[in-house]
Amino acid sequence: MSARSLLPVHTDRPDRQGRDRLEILTALIHSPSFDPVFREPIIRIPRGHAVYRWECLISQCERVRDGGTDLCSVHRREWNEAKERGVGKAAFVTAAEPLGPSEWIREESCRICPQRPAAHTATRLCVRHQTRWLYLCRSAAVEESDFAQWLGEQEPLTGYGECQAAVCASLAYSPLGLCSGHRHRYRLHGRPGGASLPDHWWHSYERIGQPVPVVMENREEFRAWCTSVAAVTWPGQINLRGLRPLLRAEIQWGMFRHAEQPEPGRWDLEWIQRMVNACRESRVDSLVDLDLGALGGFSSSIVREMRRELQLIYFTPDDCREAGFLETDHFGIRFDKRASHIDLTAVPQRWLRDLLWDHLADLLRSPRCPRTATAVDSLRRACTELGAFLEVDAPGGGHDPGALRGEHMQRFVADQRRRERDGLTSIALTSSTGKPPTVTTHTRRTVFNSVRRVLRDALEDGTAQRLGLDREFITSMPAGGGAPLRARRPFPDEAARALADGANLQRLADAYDPSDHGLRDIWEAIVTTGRRTSEVLKLRWDCIGRYGGLPMFWHDQTKVGNYDAAIRIPESLYDLLAERQRKTLEKFTARHGHAPSPQQRAAMVLFPRTTRNSQMTTSLSYTWFIRGFRLWVDELDLGRLVPHQARHTLATNLLRHGATLTHIRRYLGQVSDRMAEHYVHLTSSDLDNVLQHVWVAGPGTAQPGEFLAGDATPLTREQAQALAIDLSRRSAPAEGGFCTFQPVVDGGACPWNLDCHNCDKFVLSGADLLYWRRKREQWWLLAEGAPDDATADYLHRYFEPTARAIDGLEKALAGLGLLDDALALDLRKPQDYFHRVWSTAFRASDLAEATEAGDAQEDEYDAEFDATDGEAQT
Repeated sequence: MSARSLLPVHTDRPDRQGRDRLEILTALIHSPSFDPVFREPIIRIPRGHAVYRWECLISQCERVRDGGTDLCSVHRREWNEAKERGVGKAAFVTAAEPLGPSEWIREESCRICPQRPAAHTATRLCVRHQTRWLYLCRSAAVEESDFAQWLGEQEPLTGYGECQAAVCASLAYSPLGLCSGHRHRYRLHGRPGGASLPDHWWHSYERIGQPVPVVMENREEFRAWCTSVAAVTWPGQINLRGLRPLLRAEIQWGMFRHAEQPEPGRWDLEWIQRMVNACRESRVDSLVDLDLGALGGFSSSIVREMRRELQLIYFTPDDCREAGFLETDHFGIRFDKRASHIDLTAVPQRWLRDLLWDHLADLLRSPRCPRTATAVDSLRRACTELGAFLEVDAPGGGHDPGALRGEHMQRFVADQRRRERDGLTSIALTSSTGKPPTVTTHTRRTVFNSVRRVLRDALEDGTAQRLGLDREFITSMPAGGGAPLRARRPFPDEAARALADGANLQRLADAYDPSDHGLRDIWEAIVTTGRRTSEVLKLRWDCIGRYGGLPMFWHDQTKVGNYDAAIRIPESLYDLLAERQRKTLEKFTARHGHAPSPQQRAAMVLFPRTTRNSQMTTSLSYTWFIRGFRLWVDELDLGRLVPHQARHTLATNLLRHGATLTHIRRYLGQVSDRMAEHYVHLTSSDLDNVLQHVWVAGPGTAQPGEFLAGDATPLTREQAQALAIDLSRRSAPAEGGFCTFQPVVDGGACPWNLDCHNCDKFVLSGADLLYWRRKREQWWLLAEGAPDDATADYLHRYFEPTARAIDGLEKALAGLGLLDDALALDLRKPQDYFHRVWSTAFRASDLAEATEAGDAQEDEYDAEFDATDGEAQT
C-alpha cells in the first residue's frame, strides 16, 4: 500500500484534514476500550507483555533481550554453546537458570537523594553516596551489615534537574544538565557547543555548597544539539516525545491495533524506537509523509502496517470508492491470509473502476459472500485486462463510456482468444516474479465470465443506462463457460513406488524442508489416509489418540461439513504424528519459555507456520507445501504429478479390495456418490462397515440382545468405532450375523450343522438390522394368519428370543447414534463373503421383488441425503 492511499480525497479544505484526523484519533485513544499503556508520550511496556515482550525468555530471568534475540547476553552465549553440543532449545530453555538484573530497566532515584539518579543497580545510590559508601568499606570503617544504619545517617543532596535534551525525561547526572546516557552521547558527538565543567568541580564548588559554573563556548550550538538529539533507549519503553501531535497519535493507535490482532507479527521495541527517531529527525507531520526508502528493514514494515490500520479509520467506504480501493474490513470480512486493502487503481477508466467497486461491495454484503479471495481476484483481474485493452484500443482510452460500441468489446474478446491460442502474455498484469503471466484457457475463461458478471449487473440495475454505456457493448461479451471436470489419474505404479520410497522421502525432508516444519510428515499422512491436503495441513495438535488400544486419526472434513471425523491409521503413521506432536511442543516451549497449557494445546495445530503465529494456531499454507512437493517431484523426474492424485489412488485401491461407492464416499468424506465416482477408476464389490461390528447376542443365547461390542458399561461413539475395527479378526460371517466359535473362525467344520440362529455362539451386527427386521415382519405375518389363537401364541413365543435380540440391537445402535445409518443402508449379505452366486438359484419373481425393494430403498436414502444438504452420514 502506497502513502498515496492516505492522502486527502477532498482537497477543498486541506487545512482541516490534519485536524480532523487528530480529533478522530484523540477520541479513539481516550475511549474506554483503548489500552491505557499506549496513551502516554513515553510508553512503558510491562513485563510479560503478550506482544511487545522485551525481557529474557528464560522464566524469571530479570535481564533484557540482547541483539534482536529472545535471550539475554549471558543466556544467548550459553545457548550457542549448548547448540554446538546438540542440545535443543526447548531443553535448554527449560533447564536454564534465571539471572538477576545487571542493568537499569528504567531510571531509579537514589535512596537518599530523590532528586538524583541512582548509579548502581545493587545499592541504588547516586554517584556521590555510592563513592562515600565504597570509601568507608575499603577503609574498614564500616561493614556491609551496617548499610541500613548508614543509610539513615546520610543527608540528601540537591539534584541537577531534568536532562536538557528535549526528548529526555530522565534526571540530570551532573551540573552539566545531561542524564548519564546523553552525557555519554554528547562526548561521542564531539561536544557540540563546547559545554564543560571546571576541574575538580565537586571539591571546589559543590562540597562547600557553591553553585557549579558551566563553561559554554557556543550556547546556541549546545541548545541545538539538545533539541535534535534522539532519546536514550530504555528497555521496555518507547519515547514519543518531540513528535508532532498527529504523528504521535498515529503511532499510539498503530501499536494498540497491532497488539489487538489475534496473531501479530514480531515488533521489537528497538525497531519501533528506530522508526520513531526517524520520524523525529525528518520532522514529518504524519506517517503519510514518511519516506519508507530511508527506513528500510523492519521499521518500514511497521509503518506499512500502521498505515493500513489508519486507513480504516480515515476513510469511509465512499471515500475508498473515490480513492480507488476497497477495504474488506468495512464489510466485516477478512479473507484468510489476506490483508483488508484491495487496490483497484490498476483499472484506468474511472467508470469501470466504479462498476467493479460497486459489484465487489454488493458481493461482500450479500449472503453469497465468497469464503476466499479468489472471486475478488478474478473480478479485479478481468476488469484490469479490459481496462488496459480499452486504454490502447478504444477512442479516448475508453474513459468515455458513451463512446464504446460492440465492436470494441468484440476486439477485446478476439485479442484474449488470440493470446490464449498463441500462448501470449497478459497486457495488464505481472506475476510475483515481475514477468507478465501467460493467458491460458482458464484465465481467459475467468476474464470472460467476470467481465460479463460486472457488466450484466450494471445493465440490470440501470447503472449502464445512467452511464450511457451501449447495450451492444455489454452483450458482445460471451460467456467463458465452465471448467471441464477432469478426473485426476491415480499414481502409476512406478510413480507410487518412487513417492513412497524411504530414500526419496528422506530426500524430501533434507533438501526441501531443512528446518523440519513437517513436509515429509504431511505427505506421508496424505498418502496413508487419502485425506485432502488442506485437511492434513490444518490438523489440530491432538489429532491422534488410542481408543480400545487402536490408533485413531481425527480430522475435519470441512468440504462436507463433517467435523472431528475419525479413521483408523497404521502404527507407523501414528508414531510419525506422535513424533511431530513432540516437535511442535518443543517449538512452543522454545518460543515461550514454558510448555503450553491444556487450553493452548487444544487450540494448537500440528503443523504451525513460522511467522505471525506466536500461539501456533495457524497452520502452514498450501503454497508452502506445494512448492517443496513440486521441486521434489521434478527432481525425481516423474512427470506432472499433484498431491491430490494420492486421494484418487486410495479410492481406486479401496475399490479393488471390495469397497462400494457408498463406502468410498463416506471414508473419503465426499458429498455424494457421484463425486465418489469421480475418484474411482475400476470395478467394485462391498467392503466391511462399522455397522458390522456393533454386536449383540443372538436369539440362541441366554440373554438375547445383550450388547457384546465392549464392556457392560456403555461405550462412546468414538470408542465403539475404534473397537469395531478389530472385531472382524475374531469372527466369521454367517447368514444374518457372525459366528464367534473359534474353531469355525479358524476354518473348521461347524459341529451344529450350521444351525446359526439357534446357536449361542451366533451374534447380530448392526449391518444385519434390516435383515432381522424383515424376519420379524415375516413372523408377524405368519402369526396374524394363524388359524387359531393358540397357534399365534406359539409363533410369538417361538420368535420371542429373536425379537429380544432385535430390540437389543436397535437399542445399542440408537445409543451409539448409528440407528439411522443402519436403517438407511443394507450393507451386508452372506453372498458378499462366500461368493456362492454360481451355486444359488433364485426365482425370477423373487428377484424382481428384491430389485424393486432395493430401488425404493436407494431412492429413500437419496431423498434423505438431499434433505440433509449433503451432510456426511456417520
